[in-house]
Amino acid sequence: MSMWIPTEHEKYGVVLAGFRGTVQHGLPLEIGDTVQILEKCEGWYRGFVLKNPNAKGIFPCCYIHLKNAHIKNKGQFETVVPSEDSVITEMTSTLRDWGAMWKQLFVKNEGDLFNRLWHVMNEILDLRRQVLVGHLTHDRMRDVKQHITARLDWGNEQLGLDLVPRREFSMVDPDDISVTELYRLMEHRHRKKETPAPVSTHHLFVHLKSLMSSNLGEELEVFFFIYDSRENRPLSERFFVKLNKNGLPKFPEKTERQCTLFVDLGSSDLRKDVYIVVHIIRIGRMGAGEKKNLCNVQYRRPFGCAVVSIADLLTADSKDDHLLKVYACNTESDWSQIHDNIIKKVNSRYNLSGSNTGLAVALQLLHGDIEQLRREYMVLFTRGVSITKKLGFSDVIMPGEMRNDLYMTLEKGEFEKGGKSVARNVEITIYALDADGQILKGFVAVGSGEPGGDEYHTFVLYHNNSPRWAEQIKLPIPVDMFRGSHVRFEFRHCSTKDKGEKKLFGFSFVPLMQEDGRTLPDGTHELIVHKCEENANLQDCSRYLKLPFSKSNLPGNNQTVKGTKESLWITSFLCSTKLTQNGDMLDLLKWRAHPERISDSLSKLKEIDGSEIVKFLQDTLDTLFGILDESSQRYALKVFDCLVHIINLLQDSKFQHFKPVMDTYIESHFAGALSYRDLIKVLKWYVDRIIDADRQEHIQQVLKATEYIFKYIVQSRRLFALATGGQNEEEFRCCMHELFMSIRFFLSQENKSMRPITHTQAVFLQSFPAVYNELLKLFTVREVATFVRETLGSLPTASQPDCPLEAVKLHCIAKTVDSQLYTNPDSRCVLLPVVLRLLQAHMQEQRDLVMCAHILTCMLSLLKKDDTDSSSSEEVDLIVESVLAVLLRTILEVANRPQPAGPTLRPQVQDVTGEFVSCLLALLRHMKDKHYQQLLQRFTSKEDLRDFLLHIFTVFRILIRPEMFPKDWTVMRLVTNNIIITTVLYLSDALRKNFLSEKFDYKVWDSYFCLSVIFINQTCLQLETFSASKKKKILEKYGDMRVMMGCEIFSMWQNLGEHKLNFIPAMIGPFLEVTLVPQPDLRNVMIPIFHDMMDWEQRRSGNFKQVEAKLIDKLDSLMSEGKGDETYRELFNSIIPLFGPYPSLLKKIERETWRESGISLIATVTRLMERLLDYRDCMKLGEVDGKKIGCTVSLLNFYKTELNKEEMYIRYIHKLYDLHLKAQNYTEASYTLLLYDELLEWSERPLREFLSYPMQSEWQRKEYLHLTIIQNFDRGKCWENGILLCRELADQYESYYDYRNLSKMRMMEASFYDKIMDQQRLEPEFFRVGFYGKKFPFFLRNKEFVCRGHDYERLEAFQQRMLNEFPHAIAMQHANQPDQTIYQAEAQYLQIYAVTPIPDSQDVLQRDGVPDNIKSFYKVNHIWRFRYDRPFHKGTKDKENEFKSLWVERTTLTLVQSLPGISRWFEVERRELVEVSPLENAIEVIENKNLQLRTLITQCQTRQMQNINPLTMCLNGVIDAAVNGGLARYQEAFFVKDYIMNHPEDGDKIGRLRELMFEQAHILEFGLTVHEKFVPQDMRPLHKKLVDQFHLMKSSLGIQEFPAYVRASPIHFTNGSPRVGRNSAPNIMSPDGGARVVSRRSPLSYPAVNRYSSSSLSSQASNEVSNITGHSESSDEVFNMQPSPSTSSLSSNHSASPNVSSSAPSSARGSPQLSDKHKHPRENCLSPRDRPCSAVYPNPMEPTQRPVPHPAGDSSLPRSDPNISSPDKGSPARTTRSQSPVSTSRSPQKTSVPPFTPSPTECQSTGLVSNSPVLSGSYSSGISSLSRCSVSEASGTENTPTDHVLPNSASSGSDELIRRENKTPPPYSIHERNNPRRQVPLPPSLSLPPNVDAPPIPPKPHQIRRQDTEPRRPEQFPRPRPIPRKVSQL
Repeated sequence: MSMWIPTEHEKYGVVLAGFRGTVQHGLPLEIGDTVQILEKCEGWYRGFVLKNPNAKGIFPCCYIHLKNAHIKNKGQFETVVPSEDSVITEMTSTLRDWGAMWKQLFVKNEGDLFNRLWHVMNEILDLRRQVLVGHLTHDRMRDVKQHITARLDWGNEQLGLDLVPRREFSMVDPDDISVTELYRLMEHRHRKKETPAPVSTHHLFVHLKSLMSSNLGEELEVFFFIYDSRENRPLSERFFVKLNKNGLPKFPEKTERQCTLFVDLGSSDLRKDVYIVVHIIRIGRMGAGEKKNLCNVQYRRPFGCAVVSIADLLTADSKDDHLLKVYACNTESDWSQIHDNIIKKVNSRYNLSGSNTGLAVALQLLHGDIEQLRREYMVLFTRGVSITKKLGFSDVIMPGEMRNDLYMTLEKGEFEKGGKSVARNVEITIYALDADGQILKGFVAVGSGEPGGDEYHTFVLYHNNSPRWAEQIKLPIPVDMFRGSHVRFEFRHCSTKDKGEKKLFGFSFVPLMQEDGRTLPDGTHELIVHKCEENANLQDCSRYLKLPFSKSNLPGNNQTVKGTKESLWITSFLCSTKLTQNGDMLDLLKWRAHPERISDSLSKLKEIDGSEIVKFLQDTLDTLFGILDESSQRYALKVFDCLVHIINLLQDSKFQHFKPVMDTYIESHFAGALSYRDLIKVLKWYVDRIIDADRQEHIQQVLKATEYIFKYIVQSRRLFALATGGQNEEEFRCCMHELFMSIRFFLSQENKSMRPITHTQAVFLQSFPAVYNELLKLFTVREVATFVRETLGSLPTASQPDCPLEAVKLHCIAKTVDSQLYTNPDSRCVLLPVVLRLLQAHMQEQRDLVMCAHILTCMLSLLKKDDTDSSSSEEVDLIVESVLAVLLRTILEVANRPQPAGPTLRPQVQDVTGEFVSCLLALLRHMKDKHYQQLLQRFTSKEDLRDFLLHIFTVFRILIRPEMFPKDWTVMRLVTNNIIITTVLYLSDALRKNFLSEKFDYKVWDSYFCLSVIFINQTCLQLETFSASKKKKILEKYGDMRVMMGCEIFSMWQNLGEHKLNFIPAMIGPFLEVTLVPQPDLRNVMIPIFHDMMDWEQRRSGNFKQVEAKLIDKLDSLMSEGKGDETYRELFNSIIPLFGPYPSLLKKIERETWRESGISLIATVTRLMERLLDYRDCMKLGEVDGKKIGCTVSLLNFYKTELNKEEMYIRYIHKLYDLHLKAQNYTEASYTLLLYDELLEWSERPLREFLSYPMQSEWQRKEYLHLTIIQNFDRGKCWENGILLCRELADQYESYYDYRNLSKMRMMEASFYDKIMDQQRLEPEFFRVGFYGKKFPFFLRNKEFVCRGHDYERLEAFQQRMLNEFPHAIAMQHANQPDQTIYQAEAQYLQIYAVTPIPDSQDVLQRDGVPDNIKSFYKVNHIWRFRYDRPFHKGTKDKENEFKSLWVERTTLTLVQSLPGISRWFEVERRELVEVSPLENAIEVIENKNLQLRTLITQCQTRQMQNINPLTMCLNGVIDAAVNGGLARYQEAFFVKDYIMNHPEDGDKIGRLRELMFEQAHILEFGLTVHEKFVPQDMRPLHKKLVDQFHLMKSSLGIQEFPAYVRASPIHFTNGSPRVGRNSAPNIMSPDGGARVVSRRSPLSYPAVNRYSSSSLSSQASNEVSNITGHSESSDEVFNMQPSPSTSSLSSNHSASPNVSSSAPSSARGSPQLSDKHKHPRENCLSPRDRPCSAVYPNPMEPTQRPVPHPAGDSSLPRSDPNISSPDKGSPARTTRSQSPVSTSRSPQKTSVPPFTPSPTECQSTGLVSNSPVLSGSYSSGISSLSRCSVSEASGTENTPTDHVLPNSASSGSDELIRRENKTPPPYSIHERNNPRRQVPLPPSLSLPPNVDAPPIPPKPHQIRRQDTEPRRPEQFPRPRPIPRKVSQL
């Protein structure tokens, strides 16, 4: 069997094909993975994939492509680095990272970046192939790498990845370079990325495409040039293109004749008044419209002109072609100025040459150096492009540039007619001729596009004797041909006759060089026109060259020529690097010919233009040193001054490039071996006279030239020593020492009154560092270092801070540190002390910090990381001793300095801070144990050490701020953190040794802990957020620094001992933040500290409440920031051992004596974390949904009930409020804000600023909350609740006599009443939702809720919404309770079905005359209980009649809070299950149908319906119940003898069912009577059918005559408003309109102690139809009976299941699953929820025997006591005794009308006790709470009129009477005198003593509000008890 052998060379490879790893120990591989190979065996490798080194396995060798690699740390922990180009390595790893992120871009739908990154990745792959092939040249390889790195940086920036430090395109390892150098690289790349360097050189590319015109036919010449309209002069040469007769280039194959590059444009040339001017000349006939003549003579004639501003090209798209408009002159004489006229828009002098004429040109501005353009636009230059230069020299003259160009411009001419009647057509022909009179071939250049010619013809202006041409030509004549050459101008008249001949009539000439060697001066010359004949012989130039050529050179006696009118004006301009026009320069160069002029020539040298001097730089220097060698005594000083002038001339930016020329001259051509003596002597002479000189300017000029003077001195001495073998060495050294002594003496002079000396010293110091390298050529390193040290040391130390010398000193030090001298270790040890002394002084005074940072950076960059020699160690120690403390202080001051508002200063400050930080890090990185020991030993006192530690800890906190470095500088941050943790480990020993036990210093320890916590929580150290490759690199290089720091924190904490109490509870929050970091090892280290804190706090205080409070407060804020996870919660509560000997936190606590409270704390914190995690997860979702709101409610309640944290409770109240507003849940938002409102009182206690509330009093904040809540109740259409708050606020305004606001509040209250009556409100559906399974959040898991649906939301829509909120949930299809398997499943199950609300406000709903608009509110508000019915068959199902066995399982759900509330859903607190028998079910169905019929009949009578269709449908559904057999089915089921015998206990129920059936028949009969009155004509047949079927139905029921109890039953149909009776309106209560009264005693006359009124049918109609005595006015007496126990809880048909509802014999309305088309449009009004709880047919009893009923549910609003409310309602005749109906009935006419119009909701009963909740709600006192009130129910038998004993009731009853009496005085009644009322004192704000004339001054709020508002705040329904107030400022 073969063995696995470790591989030697096969270490690294790339996967070629995917391997699934299905074999035993197989390692799955993907294409492109990189693997590290460990072992090999028979065609198999064993190793791991580099991206997951923990998973090792085997894989086939053939799947791997091996690559060369370097092995580090060979052995068990070896790492492999591929030995390929670093750019390739970076490219490969970067593309892998990009690949994953690129896919995510597609998922996030970022299409633009997705596509761009795709193209860049492909481009990089192509370039990678080119590099790998290895066939590129060195330059091409460099360009490719540059291109690759640019693309990599672009992609990293776009994807938010890290900035990569590079040097020469290769990644830099931070360990291989100093921190300062790393910072420089990062800063350089960052600056390069942010702001590219501005380009100073620009070029204009021009490509002429064509000229488009309709009238072409002649060849054209096009001239381009750049024109400065500000100075009215051309800036460039001309570019010349020839076009053919079609307007296309004449030579299309030669692109250099169509394209040009206008080069060397400066940034100042890119302005609006610089234009590209195009002149177009046609070649052809004299007149454009002339007929073609027979001769072939052609003329150059003006055609048109176009201009475009260069500034326009900066904004235009460079790829677009430009179509330039072409303009023509109105008069030819203006042709020379046409471009100026166009620019100035002088419209009268030009016009468009043609509507279709345009010049198609491509124009593009290019930026950068010309060599850079050659690389970037290689195709452009290889294809061919002509170069068009600027006129004259460029801004920078380069040495070696050879130019000899003479530019000549023909300006204008003046000519005589020459005997002709009209002016001449003048053409000039120009020739360049040499000294022999021969024409120079090819030296007349018109423009850069075409080659030069032998001659040039100007264009012809028609009949113009004063032509202006402004044509420019260039004569590039070589220097050797310049002498003796001249230019001749021949003038010809161009005839327009048939012959078209050109006749010569004169000529001019101009020589190019004068006899003394000077060239033609620049400027304008007026040339003489010499007349001649056509046949004149001009070939012999010697004849005319003797003639004068210019009028300015004529002798004074030659007046005849001067007086001639004919002249030619030309302008010449010479651009030459070899020829000069300056005579003084020529005199100096020829000094040997005229020795007597030497002194004069030397003096005039300073006046010569610099460009002339640099042209002849070498000749001039040779001349100066020649004069010095021959006449040193006489001319030494003057030669020295001239030399200084030339040296300083080269400092000018225009000539700075000539410094290399002078350097080359010194090295190669200088031959003054004896000059050094004279130069040293003169220089010392100047230095010695500095102190005494009055004027320092000249001496300063000398000192500026020190560098080159020393260069000449050193080179001269070297030449002398070479020539003489080193003679006079001592003499030379002595001279140099004397010179430096003079320099040191002058530098040591302090600035007293002689201010100029300071400037002179500064000038010398600026040039002094340049001397070092020259001195090193003759002296040793230590000698030169000594020179420099003594020279710099001689500078005065004490000087003014604003002295310019101080800045120069620092610059000198900076140059010294940058110099080669300082780089040498031997000289550095000499220079370092003086450098550090000056640097320390500046840093202490905070001056020139930028330069200080630069110096320190350069010093530290020279220190090598691994230097172990003693000199390097001493150097580090010296720097630490000198600048460490001041460096820390400087960083502190710079970082904490307030930043200026201007954005321009910020980068500089940032640069300084970054530089200093990098210096500090570099210095700390070089410090070893020895340096730290020496540093700590230098502190003589504990205070100094304490200050140092505080400083360095504070600086470290600054260094790890997020804003310290740019976001993508991860490399720099990691280096910084590595240095910080290393330093902290060193300093922690000093902290332990010096600041523990009795020397304990809290501040230092606190600073240490704070630094450690901030360090661990840095974003750049959270490795979990990084990619796998990035995380692997960091762990390999640095490890997990968080764990290292955590262990250090634990160690230091253990050393504290009893001093730990100083950090409890202050450090609980920071340590908790550390434990929330998702690093298991760190958590294991830090969690035991909490046990320690709890233990020490228990010892000190006996409890750890402080620890608990701080822990909980901090946990909320930290987890809301996104910290913490489920693992942390489990770890905190687990019993798993943490690390080493430390058991789990819970285990440790269980061993303590305080274990119970400790375990309780852990449990509380764990539950809080559960809710916080759920809250955070929910808040990550986008839209507001029920999950977010439910989670917030859960957390809010937890803070209130379990933690009693009022401030956190209030914060989450407002978070919940914002969520509701965002979701437009305005009612829920109001209830939420009401929680905070209830915590406040109406007091003047000041409250601090909190959340968005300003500082204000408690009264003001409560007022603001009230107004906000009222506004939201209004928006949520919950006006009833808003009315209560309006009243409370109105009471407050009234107590303050704030009538303005009181008026507004009353108007708002009135508006709410109007809205209740006028606006429609939708009744929401309610749904029960069960959340089952472990995958739900904690606040939902295995719980059931009832949810209030949105408007128009039905079951299907709600179910879909819930599934959208929980997309992974499974919808359960049944309503049964789930079993334990569902509860414990790792999934989400949703169980949803509709439930029916059970309203508590039955008194409102059953009350007669209450409009449906009001009832609808109480049906669906303040609901605690809900019902769900599930039908089932018990026993054998009868197929013929299923009602016999149809049972109903009724589930009643009770919630923890009523709906609506602070959420749209609340948890079910209790569920009750009962079964309803078939008989009871039948009773309910018929009761509901009877109620529906009553409601529809009432609405029809009162004309509340728009049409009668709903009543028709309902009647038809009941009478013609053919589907289920109607009521007959019930008869068959329950009225048969078998059933009665088998169920004797149901006798009463059977009787009840029979009563209801008779009642239904009675209602149907009345309904048909009403229907007949209102039915339209077309529905009469249907009505007749219904009547016939009704008679059949009666006969089937066996009804011939209704029984007495039915005839006596009060089936009243009220119209819903007592105003009808009061105002004597026509009686509409019976179909016939009449009224019949009989003397039969009616049970309606019996008074009720506590009865429920029905809202079904009109009492007046009942009087007529049933012949039963009733009160036409009274709508309150109807159905005043005991509620039936069997029906008290039935309020809605919605509770029935589909089977139950559809089984009703006469049901017209189905279950909630019935389709919408079968539902009635007024379903809100017709809902069976209106069904009263009282029975319709009670058994008549005597009043004394009538039991007092108790209500089925609590009232939602307070009720008045029945015994006292009757006398207060103002009825004229009232009694509580039983009376005859006749005696109590009154006609409407005799009614005593009260003096006010009663509201529709006020009870108008006669002789009966009112118990109207509507009335009570309308006139109740200002109740601030909307919870249920606990009102003790009235009990006892009927009271007599003399019995006025009041039962116990809530104060709201008496307050109601008081407010009613106070606000609406009742009418005069005898009962007010005979029946005294209970005296209830009025509140002070509502009552005034009758004997007081004027109201007294209101008492202070704190005196009256207690007695005023407190009694009026009973709880209306149970509300969670408010938490105790702890945060008194809120």
